[in-house]
Amino acid sequence: MGYVTTKDGVEIFFKDWGPKDAQPIVFHHGWPLSSDDWDAQMMFFLAHGYRVVASDRRGHGRSAQVSDGHDMDHYAADASAVAEHLDLKNAVHIGHSTGGGEVARYVAKFGEPQGRVAKAVLVSAVPPIMVKTESNPGGTPIEVFDGFRSALAANRAQFFLDVAAGPFYGFNRPGAKVSQGVIDNWWRQGMTGSAKAHYEGIKAFSETDQTEDLKAITVPVLVLQGDDDQVVPYKDASLLQAKLLKNATLKVYEGFPHGMLTTHADVINPDLLAFVKG
Repeated sequence: MGYVTTKDGVEIFFKDWGPKDAQPIVFHHGWPLSSDDWDAQMMFFLAHGYRVVASDRRGHGRSAQVSDGHDMDHYAADASAVAEHLDLKNAVHIGHSTGGGEVARYVAKFGEPQGRVAKAVLVSAVPPIMVKTESNPGGTPIEVFDGFRSALAANRAQFFLDVAAGPFYGFNRPGAKVSQGVIDNWWRQGMTGSAKAHYEGIKAFSETDQTEDLKAITVPVLVLQGDDDQVVPYKDASLLQAKLLKNATLKVYEGFPHGMLTTHADVINPDLLAFVKG
């Protein structure tokens, strides 16, 4: 574990586990979490002999709670700072939710141009754009994201508890197997970060148009999403991603929620491994 300082002076926390000569698998977390959200995947790939790397986004987790730069360009540049610091090559970058947007921009702007990326995976990811616009009529209305901002500013602790206990993991569905530990861990990760970073991050994950990022990527990309995702509508995300990417494989899991990497790690981890090895 360590820190790297970005070009604009921000300290980014990262984990770097496993053999340094093994192929790197790099994980990019969702909003408003931290690299800890990847525990199940990092331990899995570590056990299979890979080098696993994950960082905390600026303003999130253990990275610096800076005032500025809470946008997709800085997120991608920060990810590149970690990859360059560790000199990662032939890497597979896996992003969940907002982290999927970070992966798309990183691979398009830094990873492929620098020759560092072998493959990528977008899991329940936000690209090409979440918010409803004239060109994206099936998107989520801006009023929903305004509601997120209002709830966060008024009572972040309660808002984060409600998200984790409800739609994120599908714990609000009838018959759902609810894990209090999973809820508490989501809340813990969120509350470790900065309210300002989380507030401004809502705009970053909902209003950033990443159509051109997706079009620019040429490496193989695995696109995964559950069809009961209550956070990112899969028909406006994974299906569009698969259309825009040049070399995509799409898999939609019946009944899986947004946080399926945690609730269904036993199913998804082997699929990730098969793609990495393939």
